[in-house]
Amino acid sequence: MILSFLLFINLAESSQVTDAVNRRRTLRCLKVVNVKNGDTCFDVSKTFGLGSNVFNVFNPNLNCTALFVGQWLCIDGTLS
Repeated sequence: MILSFLLFINLAESSQVTDAVNRRRTLRCLKVVNVKNGDTCFDVSKTFGLGSNVFNVFNPNLNCTALFVGQWLCIDGTLS
């Protein structure tokens, strides 16, 4: 009976750890800017004081060589 109880506790704890690891943090963008003619990712990140790593986290999968006028770029956000 004690062995069954210990096994039950172990399974419950491992399930909680697995759930915590599998949860993904998602970005919630709080502020965006509109790309204007001649803008580059570097220019936008520099203008708003963002390092390249932060800019890339705020704009995942962004192709900086194919920016277009009117495109929205995230310049502030939170992870939740």
